[in-house]
Amino acid sequence: QVQLVESGGGLAQPGGSLRLSCAASGFHFSSYGMSWARQAPGKGLEWVSGIYSDSSDTYYVDSVKGRFTISRDNAKNMLYLQMNSLRPEDTALYYCARVPVGSPYWNYDYWGQGTQVTVSS
Repeated sequence: QVQLVESGGGLAQPGGSLRLSCAASGFHFSSYGMSWARQAPGKGLEWVSGIYSDSSDTYYVDSVKGRFTISRDNAKNMLYLQMNSLRPEDTALYYCARVPVGSPYWNYDYWGQGTQVTVSS
């Protein structure tokens, strides 16, 4: 079955960095676009970033452009999110999500349990 397991969250100071990882299994990883989404306390799920199946295209929500970088390693079935210049408003539970073939990057059919990112001094 499809499994997505996120890791790498934690506490960071404003201006700091974290790298999230997502281990994928149970499906042909290199055939699917993947996304990161987040949910801040008391708010809805927000799409953050997406990457094409072969890494040829990447996409970001405006609020993280220039600060976050999405990448993947299809040989290892891994998805990553490098987060730099973190802000308190980046505090959220971050999810790795699979994008159905032909769907926009904010449409998911599977996601993991999430990893908590807290940005605070």
